[in-house]
Amino acid sequence: MQNKTVKTLPDEFIKQLETVLDGQGIRDFRESLENPTPTSIRYNIHKPASVPSGLALVPWCSSACYLPERPSFTLDPSFHAGAYYVQEASSTFLKHILDILQLSTSSIVLDLCAAPGGKSTLLSSYLGDSGLVVANEVIKSRAQVLRENVIKWGLANTVVTQNDPSHFSDFEGFFDMVLVDAPCSGEGMFRKDPAAISEWSPENVLLCAARQQRIIDHVGGLPKGGGYLIYATCTYNRTENEENIAFLSREFAYEPVRIPVQEEWGIQESAITVEEETYYGYRFFPHKVTGEGFFISVLRRSGSLDQTVGLAKEFRHSHLKRVSPKAIPDELSSQLDKEKTLRFYQLGESYFALPEGMQPVFEKLADALNIRYFGVELGKVVHGEWLPSHEWALSVLEKKNIPRLELSRDESLRYLRKETIMAGEAPKGWLLVTYLDLPLGWVKNLGNRVNNYYPKAWRIRS
Repeated sequence: MQNKTVKTLPDEFIKQLETVLDGQGIRDFRESLENPTPTSIRYNIHKPASVPSGLALVPWCSSACYLPERPSFTLDPSFHAGAYYVQEASSTFLKHILDILQLSTSSIVLDLCAAPGGKSTLLSSYLGDSGLVVANEVIKSRAQVLRENVIKWGLANTVVTQNDPSHFSDFEGFFDMVLVDAPCSGEGMFRKDPAAISEWSPENVLLCAARQQRIIDHVGGLPKGGGYLIYATCTYNRTENEENIAFLSREFAYEPVRIPVQEEWGIQESAITVEEETYYGYRFFPHKVTGEGFFISVLRRSGSLDQTVGLAKEFRHSHLKRVSPKAIPDELSSQLDKEKTLRFYQLGESYFALPEGMQPVFEKLADALNIRYFGVELGKVVHGEWLPSHEWALSVLEKKNIPRLELSRDESLRYLRKETIMAGEAPKGWLLVTYLDLPLGWVKNLGNRVNNYYPKAWRIRS
């Protein structure tokens, strides 16, 4: 049998790895980089999709599973419908943390470095109708990708923002949980992205650690008393991990949180002692878990700081305005579930909705931050005609009294390519296009032809 050619790793990286692995562990780690990268997905529990039988579940996340091989997700209409998210298995450990902490589903959570959206959509699923996720990304292009993934996920409980960490200074003691999935040197991506090996250097590790400490310095005060800060990277070294946990605990009042893990999961627990307190971290190595490299740690904010928010009598914003339920278009009012109490806003010609309980928090966020998307965009009135939005089609909000056009897989792919499709005996007017009962978007049946309203920028080209 021919021996594998093990990837050449920098000597400085190996020396650094010796602080977290023994000799045999390093050999096993190097060999694991030659194995195929596992593919895992996490299902959207709020949409009509379920994990197929026979697939291995990710042990720490019941809604995630491994696929035997990586398919062409682009050619799966369910993927475009937001039925699942392609998420690396190690990062779904966040779900286990939420379960252990028993975080209230009415929590306000900030995902500070959120793009492309795996952890934000996981948080969104966990909170459901009661809580709110602030999914932030400072880089414009990545914030756009984040926005699209939040829209596909379809829940109304997320606000997408594009802000530097320093812009959150008004929100000290505001959040029940802050997740910092910090930009890092990417050592955990060596198998998935071999180019990361050539880009690695000790100098870059130090540069990343300095950037991470700047982020921590800005957001360490954002959780309320009794709230949590979760720090994560996709790298192994102690400089970007344990030493930053030590920095955080020295700068702010935090208590350690230990997360129980099962031995067979292969997760390696680490510890660092700061002023007689022991803080814990959890490493995922590719030779120990079926997943990529990852590190995560949980801390609990001490004290009783809690910034409460009440609904202001007036909401004065340069672009957004409140809209009374009585003032929304009749075509929209007749199609929403009256049992779900929503609050409405108008931005330009477009109408948006979010759950009633989120209104005070959202308005405080909107006054201080650069909002890229929020709740669910429902549609707009153009020249007196109601045009439903693609965002509403993909959302889990009710769409009553709207006929559906169920398509086959091949028909769905033609729709997603923005090609012409047939409506058969479907009635004239707006039709909600579905695949396996999953909404894909809108068409308008004019009788002699069918107009395809799938967004041009989203169409698939393969």
